Order: sequence, then structure tokens, then C-alpha cells
Amino acid sequence: MIGRKEESRVLRTAAEETEAQFVAVYGRRRVGKTYLVREALGPDFTFSHIGMASGSMEAQLLHFRDSLVRCGLADCPALASWREAFLALERLLNSKRGRRIVFLDELPWMDTPKSRFVPELEHFWNSWCAMQKRFLLVVCGSATSWIVSKIVRNRGGLHNRLTRQIRLAPFTLRECAEYAASRGLSPTRRDVCELYMALGGVPWYWSLLEKGWSVARSMDALFFAEGAPLRGEYDELFASLFRHSETHRKIVAALAAMGIGADRETLIARTKLADSGTLTRCLEELEQCGFVRKYTPFGKKTKGALWQLVDALTLFHHRFVADESNPDERFWSRSVASGVQNAWRGLAFERVCLAHVPQIKRALQIGGVLVRVASWRHVPDDVHPDGAQIDLLLERADRVIDVCEMKWCDGAYAIDKAGERKLRNRLETFRAVTGTRCAVHLAMVTPGGVVRNAHSGVVQAEVSLDDLFADA
Repeated sequence: MIGRKEESRVLRTAAEETEAQFVAVYGRRRVGKTYLVREALGPDFTFSHIGMASGSMEAQLLHFRDSLVRCGLADCPALASWREAFLALERLLNSKRGRRIVFLDELPWMDTPKSRFVPELEHFWNSWCAMQKRFLLVVCGSATSWIVSKIVRNRGGLHNRLTRQIRLAPFTLRECAEYAASRGLSPTRRDVCELYMALGGVPWYWSLLEKGWSVARSMDALFFAEGAPLRGEYDELFASLFRHSETHRKIVAALAAMGIGADRETLIARTKLADSGTLTRCLEELEQCGFVRKYTPFGKKTKGALWQLVDALTLFHHRFVADESNPDERFWSRSVASGVQNAWRGLAFERVCLAHVPQIKRALQIGGVLVRVASWRHVPDDVHPDGAQIDLLLERADRVIDVCEMKWCDGAYAIDKAGERKLRNRLETFRAVTGTRCAVHLAMVTPGGVVRNAHSGVVQAEVSLDDLFADA
């Protein structure tokens, strides 16, 4: 299994505990949750069941009964409610000896309207599971917002009942390269990074790649060819994660057009949404699912928080796929060196870097220092007429601020006279506007380092593509 060492350890440790254990595994669609559970715990579950997508309560119960029969409860009667379903599961488990492991996959699908699924699950855990020895209940689901609100942050019968939780993150660049190699592919690190710009670290997306394909051919096949498997993934993704996704989509569409992000007031103005609890909930759910990151700009307090869209596939969809007016099945290959693609790569590389901040910290040798990650933007004014934007600041406890300048380019990045002046002006504007008393260092994050010339002295540290492929 590629990566997932700590997550596998958590599951195996839970399975060995004497007292009853309740573990929730959650993460975005296609990230490998079911694969992780089955690989870590093996195929011999005492009982396993997967919810039915878009199934009614009656259909869910019918399939639950089928799972009970398959796992040994041959005389299971028809089930009319979740109370009867969990009582039948208790009867099955009471007939087994030794360690018992129950795996309920796609749990949110089972919670159909007016089914009372959650209260009955609460009662099942509190009245039976919690008293058992050598018992493990693992629940899993792609609807991250449901898992978080109904299980992780449950304020009813499951409040503080979880013994462990695993939020399964997408693969890193290194893990994507290892996964590609395990399937007999041989992309260069640059190829992996370019693919990561559109696919992110979702393993299933990477499983669609074929041997012998170039990056351009892969992009055409995945997004633009007739029947391309990822052309409709955006819609399926939102449908699977959120039962009512209209507000989520409006927020994401607005953020897709704003690079550094937007505050709440700007989002309301752009989306025409009401300033309400619904907006707050949707922003939290998008953050939980990894679509957006919430951060406080350097020098601001909590109320000045910004939300920034960081999900690779979502950003790619809004830039190139959402407009269906382009029927060219070889669009990516035909425009591979265009200004449009180059501009996109520059922005997408910044998102890749934001997903690999631990690797950047390691390359800067500040892994042992307390660091606050931030961004900063200055709109020109009368006092400081030079505007500036910095997408990644590392504010260190040792009173140093690393200003990370992220540039995608072919080969090493060459700074000319104008580039040096622009970089120095940005640093000086940052010092003047913020009034910081910390030392300010410029760190260049580029695929191939920085060319040593008369203008490279402005750079204090370098981070290369190889550094981004390191372990965190």
C-alpha cells in the first residue's frame, strides 16, 4: 500500500485494543478510504456493509438484511426499521467468538430522510457496543460534512464516543510518483507535478493513467476526449458530498475567480448569498472536504479571515472544463505551449506548493521551529503606492519571516534586473506596510533552482521540485 502508514497503524492498534473501539474514517470521494480499511484490517470482518447510493429507507434495509445473511445470520427476517436492523446485527455479533470487527461503509447514504438512522446508531453503540470486549466499529463515508457533523461533532448519544478518527488526505507528490511507478508508469517528477496541478493527489484519478501516455495525451484523455472519465467528475463530486450543493457551488465558482481568496463580505457580494448561518455552514463543509482553506492574512485578526479555493480538480474544471463550448478532443495537446496554459501552470504550481508546506519547511531547515502559515496582500494607497501580493509567508517563532516566491518555469529560474527590482520592492513594501521587526528572507520555490547571476543575491534560500517530493 502506497503511503497511509500512520493511518494503517491507527486502525491496527484499534483492532488490538481490549476495550470497545469506535473509529471514523472520512475524506473526499475517490481518496481511498475503503481500500485503506480493507488493507489495514484484512478481509475477515465479522460484519461489513456498504450503504446504497440514492436508495430509499426500504432499499437500504433490504440490502442491510442481505449483508446480515451473507455474514452468517441465515434466518434474518425482513427489516422494517433501523431499530430492527441493529437488533439483528447484535444477534449476529453475539453468535461470534473472539475479536469482532464491524465495518459500515458509506454511512451517510444510510441516513435517508425520517429514517431515524442516527438515533438508532447511537443507541446501538451505547446499549451494546460500548460494553463489549475486543470489539471494533469502523464507519466510513465520502460525505465528509455528514461524518463530521453527525459523528465527529455529534452532540447527542455519540458525543465524545469516538475513540479515534482518521481524516484521509490526498496523496502527496511523492506518493503519486510511487503510485504511478507501482502501476508500471514512468513519469518524470516534472510530469508528476504537472499532472498533480489538475488531478491533485486523489488516487483513483491517477489510476486512470495509461502506460506510454505523455502529460498532454493524458489530459486530453481524462478531460476532453469523448467519454472522458473526469469531464463530469466535478458534478458527481459535489452530488456525492453535499445533499444540497447549490450554495457550495456558488461559493466555489466565486472563489475560482479570486486567486488569493476572499473574505466573507466579498463572497456575499459576489454570490448574492444571504449573510446567514447557511453560508457559515457551507464554508465550513467546503473546508472540511478540502476544497478551500481558511486563513488569516498576515497582520490581521480572526475576523479578517479569507477563504481560498485550493482543490486542484475544481480549479481546473472552472478554468478549462466548465465552458463546454470547446469541442476539441485534443484541446490540451494543441495548446500545450499557449499563454493560457502557461498562465494556468503558474497559478496551479502555487496551489501545489500550498499543499506541500511541510516539505518547504523541511527544505528551509525550519521543521523544528514553530511556524504560522499566512498570505498577504496590499492594495496601493497614497502612503504606499506599490501594490503587492504574497501567497505564502512563513512567520517563524525565531523572528524570521520567509517570503516564498513560487515560480513555474522550464529549467532554472533566471532573475533579471527588472525581476530583482520587483522582488526587492515587494519585500520593502511588506516591511513598510506591516511594520514588522522580524528579519525578512526571500525563498524562491522553483522546479530547477535559481540561476546564479548579478541579480540572484536577493534570494536567501531556494526550494526545488526535488524538495517538494521529499517526505514531510
